[in-house]
Amino acid sequence: MAQPEFWSDQNSAREKSKTHAHLKSEIESWFKFEADLHELEELTALATKDSDKALEAELKVKFELLTAQYGQFGLNTFLSGKYDDHDAILSIHAGAGGVDAQDWAQMLLRMYSRFAEAKKFKVTMIDESRGGEAGIKSVVLEISGPHAYGYFKSEAGVHRLVRLSAYNPAHTRETSFALVEVLPVTEQSEYKLDMGEIELEAKTSRGHGGQSVNTTYSAIRAVHRPSGITVTIQNERSQSQNKEQALKILSAKLAALDEQKKEQERLQIRGEFHSAEWGNQIRSYVLHPYKLVKDHRTGYETSDAEHVLEGNLEEFIKKYLEKNK
Repeated sequence: MAQPEFWSDQNSAREKSKTHAHLKSEIESWFKFEADLHELEELTALATKDSDKALEAELKVKFELLTAQYGQFGLNTFLSGKYDDHDAILSIHAGAGGVDAQDWAQMLLRMYSRFAEAKKFKVTMIDESRGGEAGIKSVVLEISGPHAYGYFKSEAGVHRLVRLSAYNPAHTRETSFALVEVLPVTEQSEYKLDMGEIELEAKTSRGHGGQSVNTTYSAIRAVHRPSGITVTIQNERSQSQNKEQALKILSAKLAALDEQKKEQERLQIRGEFHSAEWGNQIRSYVLHPYKLVKDHRTGYETSDAEHVLEGNLEEFIKKYLEKNK
């Protein structure tokens, strides 16, 4: 980074600067933890000698905080996959269940936003299709932060909700589904698109209110002909910005497809492969007649459903990473 020609390649420079910042933060966290631990040892010896009850209570709090921090360091050691240190693209799609499913997709959006906020991740909405009565039909987010993809990859799959419906007169118990897709944000040096294999099409994109006067050809549809993978982005911004986002997501999908093929081969040899598509739910959230959130891959469950829906996913992610280390 100190070399005069470092910034001559902007993309490479940004990538290396980001890596540098991440490594610096990780190293400084360990040094601070070590210093805090030595301080705690010294204060503990002093409290034991003087029998200071108030100091003992304070030290117990410090010990619990350091224990939690050490546990976080341990969790980070599981984030060693190829793309685990990358940013993430997270998509939520409402499934069967009508308005209830669209509201469920909105609840998942809030849950993931709260989790990202707690992790101090940056969340950018790339695309959104809102429901007619309530909730969302689909949403695409870019989540930026240390190991964002590593944390969110455990959420890919079908999420099932059982609750009393707020959207039918009888308020009967309804089951709703939503599909969550998680992709790593790849750099050009990691996965280079062959533009000869990609078909780009400009489509109409309506402005606020849906009036024809606001209709423009800013939406972009990108198709990868060999695989048939299609990405459409329209979000009030310029055509060039939508094109950039569409190609970014398409690149992420193709990179993930390559990794999925390798993983399928590995798991098929072990007899453990299951497709993360509709019909293969990964987690159930039951709010009626009892409260329970259960992950069907790890077996981990909790009755504190509200706590989970507020974005407290740490234990679910930890169990998933431990199982798949």
